Amino acid sequence: MSDPTEASETPIIDPSFVRGATLPRISRRRFMQYGGAAGLTAFLAACGVGGNTATNSTGVGTPAWWAKQKKTGQLDFANWPLYIDVSHGTHPSLDLFTKDTGIKVKYRTVIQENPSFLATIRPDLQAGKDTGWDIIVITNGIYLDELVRNHWLIPLDHSRMPNFDKYASPIVKNPSFDKGNKYSMAWQSGYAGIGYDPDKTGREITSFFDMFDPKFKGKLGFFADNLDMPNLTMVGLGIDPETSTEADWRKAADFVIKQRDSGQIRQFYDQSYIDHLANGDIWISMAWNGDIVQTNSEQGTNLKFSVPKQGAMLFTDNMMIPAHAAHPLDAMTYMDFAYRPYIQALITDYNAYLSPVPACRSIIANRLHDPATANDPLVFPSQDLLSRLHRYRVLTPSELQTWNSIFLPVYQG
Repeated sequence: MSDPTEASETPIIDPSFVRGATLPRISRRRFMQYGGAAGLTAFLAACGVGGNTATNSTGVGTPAWWAKQKKTGQLDFANWPLYIDVSHGTHPSLDLFTKDTGIKVKYRTVIQENPSFLATIRPDLQAGKDTGWDIIVITNGIYLDELVRNHWLIPLDHSRMPNFDKYASPIVKNPSFDKGNKYSMAWQSGYAGIGYDPDKTGREITSFFDMFDPKFKGKLGFFADNLDMPNLTMVGLGIDPETSTEADWRKAADFVIKQRDSGQIRQFYDQSYIDHLANGDIWISMAWNGDIVQTNSEQGTNLKFSVPKQGAMLFTDNMMIPAHAAHPLDAMTYMDFAYRPYIQALITDYNAYLSPVPACRSIIANRLHDPATANDPLVFPSQDLLSRLHRYRVLTPSELQTWNSIFLPVYQG
């Protein structure tokens, strides 16, 4: 099959069919509940014991190993709910993959949160067995780091990544959490920043410190979590989370405690923050961009999302191949296929997250007839916005214990 990304060719799926039949968009971030510090600590304790070293002691993932792999015609793909294009009960981008390669995909939305999903595959990984999945999609940070540390991922075959090499955005190439993309290729990315109701605030929000305007006292929401709340606060205070120290963590915690005790912060919220923002209980809050888009779409609200001038947090969900996967070459074939601009246009147009393939923008605008998504600065960010995004600090097990002792009392007290 010729790649329908070429402008002279006609897409083999009618764009109007794709746009008209898709399910309502939803924020994938709604499914990202972190399980609390106990869950994180338990996960790290379990994974820190030491994993099966098959992926680095027996040549797994080396060029010689990859040269021996054969296409099986089967791919078992684990992803988050509502995170790929849908049309009339099928996934057009997956249908195109099967038509192009002959590989049939068993696509399952079995990942509701990182730690609980990893708990289901950990026994097999420790035992050196196939998890039943050839591709899993895991968020950068603690979880991906532990998979790498325990040698539970198969190194990618870089000779089979021509589309990634040609089309991937610089922001997903050579990320700090996986230098050289040794183990991962981005699926989609998103932001933790500030959400607000301009009708209530009476003005645009452009700075982290705008949240602490006395006018918003008792109308400010903060995240009740130990990931985005601490990291976004550090960014606001001019601290780079990736290189932060324990002294920086305490500075951030002290700042939030001061805002909490003064009554500036109304409450620390879980995912319910978006409902309180929509109904006017709060006027401004830490927020995930997907929630703002989805709430406006579903409820007709006029909420806005801001990447403050100090910066915002960037999360990336990543495709990777777990150790002992039964169909690694089929997985490798799909991962690169997803970086074809036309295929990524279908996926990005449905998800409306930060696209890993900037070249799909014109396809979304002109061939899928969705200029709103094509012109969304959060889907296709400017260099200025990209320069203000930060990655998370990856914590060792001992650092996590200190981190939790500092931040949990901030919102649980």
